[in-house]
Amino acid sequence: MNMEVTQLEPYILKGSIKVIDRFFSVPVDYAKPDGPHIRIFVRNLIPLESGTDPAAESNLPYLLYLQGGPGFGVDLSFSVDLGTALHKKKYQTLWLDPRGTGLSTPITADIFQTKQMDDEAIAKYLKHFRADNIVRDCETIRHFLLDGKKDPEARKWTIFGQSFGGFCAATYLSFHGDGLKEVFLAGGIPPLVDSPDVVYEALVLKVEERNKVYYSKYPQDVRNVRRILGFLEGNNVVIPNGGNLTVSRWQQLGIQFGSHGGIDRVHQLVFRAITDLDTFGKLSYGLLDSVQNSQSFDTNPIYAVLHEPIYCQGRMASWSAHRVIQKNDRFVWGKVKLMSDDVPIYFTGEMIFPDMFEDYHHLRPLRGAAELLAYDEDWPMLYDKEVLKKNQVKVNAATYYDDMYVNFGLVQQTASVIGNVEQLITNQSFHDGIHKHMDSILTTLFDLSKRERD
Repeated sequence: MNMEVTQLEPYILKGSIKVIDRFFSVPVDYAKPDGPHIRIFVRNLIPLESGTDPAAESNLPYLLYLQGGPGFGVDLSFSVDLGTALHKKKYQTLWLDPRGTGLSTPITADIFQTKQMDDEAIAKYLKHFRADNIVRDCETIRHFLLDGKKDPEARKWTIFGQSFGGFCAATYLSFHGDGLKEVFLAGGIPPLVDSPDVVYEALVLKVEERNKVYYSKYPQDVRNVRRILGFLEGNNVVIPNGGNLTVSRWQQLGIQFGSHGGIDRVHQLVFRAITDLDTFGKLSYGLLDSVQNSQSFDTNPIYAVLHEPIYCQGRMASWSAHRVIQKNDRFVWGKVKLMSDDVPIYFTGEMIFPDMFEDYHHLRPLRGAAELLAYDEDWPMLYDKEVLKKNQVKVNAATYYDDMYVNFGLVQQTASVIGNVEQLITNQSFHDGIHKHMDSILTTLFDLSKRERD
């Protein structure tokens, strides 16, 4: 039987928010409940506007936040900011570190080395860290917290999925929808595909579009970026933690093009790199440290290892992004460098490539496991389209027309399948809109929840 491991002593944050840090013990493999267990961390935030009456606190309905990723825990400061807004809607909130992230028995390469696990054992272990088991973890927690309620409706909770958290929400609706009152999504309606090729074919077009915006805004960077890549190609550049700064890794800075201010942040790195080359003939420690800190794969390895498998249902990924990107010469430095110097080389987007498991220091020990997972086709189903068609749980979604991470066209295909979906569609926010335009997006989502018709 799954049970809570520990509940730490509550504390109060500024803004009259009570915090209860909770840990739960769950099986790595739910098919083997007596097998190895891991710990799942969830932070419970409770507004104290009505005083500190325990009965009043326990009667506040739960809203569970599902983080984007895959492979990221929840930042405390963000949970307080968004939580404060959600508490005004008379919820207490739960902030889950999905299995393998944050404080939930985190996955790092050094842990596997300590356990002396080989590539096959690591790959087998990592297969248990997709949306299906994240949802099972959520259900374990829900049953623990709410099964004692007399009213069956009070045993349900509301979830809020950001990005990959929305993918988890669709899995939740597919297999455990009877535990849900309502669903809120921000950039999180998933493509209902069984392999990632369709996703990356659409993504490349949007990334190409964002590259054109970048070079239109900073035309001098056409030659600047080519110069930087020429330097990286001709020199062995090592960043502070021992990783390699290669041509491919520099192109991966384009992942920022899909968020507010991302194009400007990348330009500042280009500007600093060019200044370094002019001044020192090499890249400075400060620049290399800035590049390292802007890329999160070393500290969030699930983001790299499972990024393509999150789309797989009975099919292999086989390094999808790498295959798809080769079809467009503008992303291939080996071809662009032979063109005239006014031809831009394109940055890549949210894509995973085989060479990342050499360039990123803390991904190197996972290279063999990543290769095994890339060619594994034994992936269970994540969605049940027939169940989703019959869905009656209210789904209120913020959808971003210019989203570079979750393609708008694929989102609309899915939205036409899932029952009871209402969307806020906007071209004024990028994928991180809930961070940038929190108040306006939440206001509209809760208005949609009313299902009032004009």
